[in-house]
Amino acid sequence: MRALLIQHDHVALPGPVGDRLAARGYDVTELPVVPAGRRAAPDVRCAFPDPLGWDLIVPMGAPWSVDDPGVASWVVPELDLLARAHAAGVPVLGICFGGQALAAALGGGVERAPRTEAGWVAVETADPALVPPGPWFQLHRDRWRPPPGAAEIARTPVGSQAFVTGRSMGLQFHPEITAAGFALWLADGAGALMRAAGADPDAVMAEVVRAEPDAVRRTRSLVDAFLDRAASVGPHDGDRHPNGL
Repeated sequence: MRALLIQHDHVALPGPVGDRLAARGYDVTELPVVPAGRRAAPDVRCAFPDPLGWDLIVPMGAPWSVDDPGVASWVVPELDLLARAHAAGVPVLGICFGGQALAAALGGGVERAPRTEAGWVAVETADPALVPPGPWFQLHRDRWRPPPGAAEIARTPVGSQAFVTGRSMGLQFHPEITAAGFALWLADGAGALMRAAGADPDAVMAEVVRAEPDAVRRTRSLVDAFLDRAASVGPHDGDRHPNGL
């Protein structure tokens, strides 16, 4: 089985999500989009592959907005890839920016959230066997408008946190977070966003270190549940599962 992880920037590491996919037998390929040297000018071109050549697609996080004109050069073809994958029954697991992109690709949208979510946040979940209440790590200014027909699985007062449709799922939080990954985010400027949201990056880092073992276990459970449910829903089994997983 082949999994494509769309790595929008150089600090979007797959962490325990990638580790769990590998443990489940996936050959994981990372597709970089914006190189480190283009962080301030991300209007690059990316040669996205045919989504039908993969068994799973995982678009990761990013510091930009899905509807930012400065990234349209690669976001527009990526949205087409996600729409084609979903229509063909190729499961998509969208994470943060990737979840917002999935929502936009399937007829939903993206908007600025009423406030930035930063740090560990518990979610209200309608399906704890799929998306446990957490806490889950958050760092985002935008939120999605779920695509038509999608089932919302989890939310916080700021907005929707998880939706499913067909064999695909969007997550607003970051199940892939680790201390090593968060350190890269801070080195790339995430600390300013966190301070603007009223969070102390040093205190958050200490909590990431403390919580990492439990967070990794939750991520393994989430990935397993997603893969098992996607496998139970055939590529064109929407009639039996009209809202998805």
